[in-house]
Amino acid sequence: MAPDLDPSTVVVHAGRPERVPNAPVSDSPVFSSTYVAGGDRGYGRFGNDAWTAFEETLGALEGGRGLTFASGMAAAAAVCDLVPVGGRVVAPIHAYSGVLALLDQQAATGRLHVNRVDVADTEAVARAVVGADMLWVESPTNPAMEVADLPAISAAGRAAGATVVVDNTFATPLLQQPLALGADIVMHSATKFIAGHSDVVLGAVVTADNELWTALELRRRSLGAIPGPMETWLALRGLRTLALRLERSQSTAAFLAQKLLEHPRVSRVRYPGLPDDAGHARAAAQMSGFGAILSFEVGGDAEFAQRICESTKLWLHATSLGGVESLLERRRRWAIEVPTIPDDLIRLSVGIEHPTDLWADLEQAFTSAT
Repeated sequence: MAPDLDPSTVVVHAGRPERVPNAPVSDSPVFSSTYVAGGDRGYGRFGNDAWTAFEETLGALEGGRGLTFASGMAAAAAVCDLVPVGGRVVAPIHAYSGVLALLDQQAATGRLHVNRVDVADTEAVARAVVGADMLWVESPTNPAMEVADLPAISAAGRAAGATVVVDNTFATPLLQQPLALGADIVMHSATKFIAGHSDVVLGAVVTADNELWTALELRRRSLGAIPGPMETWLALRGLRTLALRLERSQSTAAFLAQKLLEHPRVSRVRYPGLPDDAGHARAAAQMSGFGAILSFEVGGDAEFAQRICESTKLWLHATSLGGVESLLERRRRWAIEVPTIPDDLIRLSVGIEHPTDLWADLEQAFTSAT
C-alpha cells in the first residue's frame, strides 16, 4: 500500500487479491485442513488464505506483521508465554478482567510474578518496570478509561529491557498506533471493534520485530490456538467498514458523554474526549480520536446502576463491546472484576444507532430505575 494513504482507505484496500483478469475482489475462506505437498502451506494449522488477508490488513494498519488467534485471550496467553519462567510482568491495576485473571493464575502457580501499577502514573510505571520482563499496557483502560503516556512508558519499558505490549482493543488502529509510539507488540480482541458485529470470537497480535513475530507464530502453531477460516473471513469483512462504524460510534459517544455529564443523577463521566477528563490531553496528543467507549457512575448507588441496565429498551444489557449495537453493563456484576472499580460504574459500548434514540432510551431507563 502507498505510505501516504489515509487509514480509512488502507482498511478497505489492504489484504486484497492481486488485480488480474477474473480475479475475485476479495478472498473467500478455504475450508481445508490438508494441502498438496510441495508448497509452503503444509497443514491447516500453519496457515490459510483468510488468515493471510486479515493479517496483511491489520498489519498495514498497525505498522507491523499480524498474527491471528482463536480469541483475544488466546492472543494474550501466547504473548504472556514469552515471559521466562519466574519472570516479572508489570500490568495495570485496571484492565480487561480476563487478562488480569490470567496473570493472577500464572502468578499463583509460580509461572511468573506480577506487579500492578496505575498506568496513568508515568513515574510509577517507570519505577516498576526496572528489572521486569514485560510491561503490559491498556490505554484507555477497561473500564476505568485511564490514559497512559504511551511514548514515555514504552521508552521506560524498553530501556529496562522489558517487552512492551499494548492492548489496543478500545482505540483500534484507526485511532492509535502503539508500535509507532514505542511498543513492541500490539494485541487486539478482534471480537470487538475489528470484527464489529458481535458474531465472531477472534484475537490478533501485531509486531514489527521479526524475532517476536516468529516466537508468537511458533506458539500459535504449537499450542493450537488457531481460528477457523470462516471466523477470520468474517472478521476481515467487518474490518472493511471499521472507519465508518467508528466515525458514527465515536461521534455518538461524545454526544452521550456530554449529556450524561449534565444529568443530575450522574456523579462522574469517564471519557477522554471530555476537556476536563484527566486523560484528555494525553489522548489528544497520541490518538486521532477518543473512541466509542465511556463509563459513568451514579453516586455510589450500585442497585440503581443495575436497575438502569435492566431498564433499557434499545441498549442491550450484555457484556462485550465494539459491535454495531449499543451495549451497557455494570462491570462489578462480575466477581472477576477488580474491586477498585466502583460498584456503580456502568460501561457503555456505543453502537451506530441514532444518537438521540440512544439518549432517549438512557433517559427513560434513569426514570424507570428511580
